[in-house]
Order: sequence, then structure tokens, then C-alpha cells
Amino acid sequence: MSETRAFETERAGPAFDALAPDGSEIRLLPGLRGGSAAHGTLPPGGVSFAVRHRTVEEIWYVLGGRGQVWRQQGSREEVVGVEPGVALTIPLGTHFQFRNPGAEPLTFFIVTVPPWPGEQEAVRVPDHWPPPPARA
Repeated sequence: MSETRAFETERAGPAFDALAPDGSEIRLLPGLRGGSAAHGTLPPGGVSFAVRHRTVEEIWYVLGGRGQVWRQQGSREEVVGVEPGVALTIPLGTHFQFRNPGAEPLTFFIVTVPPWPGEQEAVRVPDHWPPPPARA
């Protein structure tokens, strides 16, 4: 017999729950044993820090705004433009960074497999784009 889990229903609030290790604003969403979900926002003009994950992979779906995502695995690398309707993956160990040169927030839905274990998951790597200004 499978384990019974409670149903979860939440509404993401206007304030973010956490500042991700890459500098983006994260609103936590319900998750399950196999994965977690979040809503991410990179403000206009923002540039994330470049990172790689230790144990998780991610799928992103862009909801609003326009930007660019850099991904690198060994000698393979690319920069892709993103806008609403674009989905992409961040495989395990991929170095990645994203930026929002536009005037509106870049927003995205993230699925993390397995569930996000905490801040220690992201490891800083050399930036593709100049690092963002220091946050106050």
C-alpha cells in the first residue's frame, strides 16, 4: 500500500520567500517526495550569479519577460533567448547564469528533481556575464 500524503494548496504571495543562491527571488510552491516547485523572478536589469547544482536537475518554463540563459557542460556551451512559452532544462552539474536586460521582470516556473535540499546545493562558478552589483 502506498503512503498517503496530505493535499497541498497554496497561493504564492507578493513577497518572495527566499533569495536564491544565484540572486533570483524565489516563491516556494508545493512539492512532493520526488520533486519540488518554485516561482522565480529576476528583476529588470538583473544578472544572476553563475552556479552549478550538486545533486538536482531543473526544468524551467518562462512565464513573463524576456532574457537570456547561459548553460555550459564541459566544452559544450550556449546562450539562449527566453520569453513566455520557452522551456529549458538545467541537467545535473551544468554551469548556468541568466540575465534580464528588459524593462519587466523575468518570471519562470521551476521544477527541481529531486526536491531542492537547501542553500548549500548551489556552487558558485565563474560568471559568463559580468557579476551583478553587490546586494545591500
